[in-house]
Amino acid sequence: MYLEQIEQAEVLLKPQRVEVLRQLAEPRTCTEVAARLEQTPQRVYYHVKQLVAAGLVEQVSSRKVRGISEGIYQAAARSYWLSPRLVGRVGGVRRARDELSLGYLLDLMEEVQADVAALDRSAPELPSIGVSGEIRVPAERRQEFLHDLQSTLRDLFTRYGGAEGDAFKLAVACYPKGDDRE
Repeated sequence: MYLEQIEQAEVLLKPQRVEVLRQLAEPRTCTEVAARLEQTPQRVYYHVKQLVAAGLVEQVSSRKVRGISEGIYQAAARSYWLSPRLVGRVGGVRRARDELSLGYLLDLMEEVQADVAALDRSAPELPSIGVSGEIRVPAERRQEFLHDLQSTLRDLFTRYGGAEGDAFKLAVACYPKGDDRE
C-alpha cells in the first residue's frame, strides 16, 4: 500500500501500532494479538481502531464469543510504502498544534501507562510522584495561565535538564474537567 496521506503515515508510524500491524498479517482478534504482545485487549483494540480508521487494517469477519461479537482483523496490505513527499513532514509541523489536541493527550496518557507498567515493581525504591488537582481559570485568564505553566516547566527543564543523574520523565496534562457528577 502506497501512503500519500500524512494522517495515514502518522497513524502507522507509532512503534506499538507497527507491532499490532505485524500481528495482523494473518486474520486475528484483538484478544489474540494482545496475548501475543503481552498487552491488554483494550489497548490493542484502541490501536486497531486507529489503524482501521486510517484504512490500514480491515475487519474481515466476526464471531460470537460468550454472546459477544468479536471482530477479526487483518492488515490491508503486506507492505506499506511512504510517499517521499511525506518524509520530514510526519510529526513535525503539526506537533505544536497537536499538543493542544485531545488525541495528543490520549497518546501521552498511553505512553505514561506503558512506562509505568514497565517499571520493576520489585525494586526496593522507585522514586516517583503523582499529583492531581483542580484549577479554575476564568476564560479571560487562560492565556496567562498557559504562559505561567509553560514558564514553570521550562524553568524545571532548564534547571534539571543536564546530562548527569537519574533520568525522570515528566508529563503534564491539562484538560477540561467536564460536568460534575454526583
